[in-house]
Amino acid sequence: MYEAFAVALVVFLTVGGQELLGFSMLGRPIVIGPLVGLLLGDVKTGLMIGASLETIFMGIVNIGGASAAEPGLASALAVAFAIMMHGGLGVALPLAIPLGIIGLQIKTLIYVLIVGPFASKFDSMAAKGNQKGIVRLHYGLWTLQWFIYSLIPFFAMLFGSEATQKVLKMIPTIIVHGLTVAGNVLPAVGMAMLMKILWDKNISAFYFLGFILVAYLKMPLIAVAVMGTIIAILVAQRDYQIHNIGQKVAAKPVATNTNTSTTETKDEQENDDFFS
Repeated sequence: MYEAFAVALVVFLTVGGQELLGFSMLGRPIVIGPLVGLLLGDVKTGLMIGASLETIFMGIVNIGGASAAEPGLASALAVAFAIMMHGGLGVALPLAIPLGIIGLQIKTLIYVLIVGPFASKFDSMAAKGNQKGIVRLHYGLWTLQWFIYSLIPFFAMLFGSEATQKVLKMIPTIIVHGLTVAGNVLPAVGMAMLMKILWDKNISAFYFLGFILVAYLKMPLIAVAVMGTIIAILVAQRDYQIHNIGQKVAAKPVATNTNTSTTETKDEQENDDFFS
């Protein structure tokens, strides 16, 4: 019972805490492994297996709907079973990968069933200006969601690794396939939501530029990201220069002389300041 509670608590605080605090890396194997090892009395094994699993899941960074696996749940259970069975990586690796994939699908399912139905409630509270209600509902849903998610490692530890493997094999292929398809649709939904919030006709050209570079020119995403950073820096520099010119113009006294040559000279000077 103690081992089950300890592993469930680690999953709740790390994986759930990462979702609450932002991209804090709390849910990574290199963090969860030593924590589980500390609570189960074998920090060395927890650190070694956590580091090994980190190399496996290093390329997996779940952002929005662009998700592949849940390394937090997989690492917690794999490290716990390895410590209890004294099996090292021989026990951890066969469990970690399938648990990571199934864990992500279960997390998505819990999110859809628990958090999804309250989306309209948040909108209605925001329309009424009920800030305290939004905060209470937010933390309440977070607690409920990750409490339910933490029950997975709790019962997995109670029934043991063999029972966990049997349960994973009992899940019908059609269900796993359906959850995978639903997970693949989520990136498009997330992108649509972001576009609805951030869309601006003044910057729409950059969106279509990025789409053409990726979809037609097959440019790598890293190259597109670097190009976007360069464009953002250039736009920021241009805006800063325009802001400084506006301040200089505002600081100059209003000319009362109607002499044409003087006016032309000032116009030429302002043009020179702008283009310089």
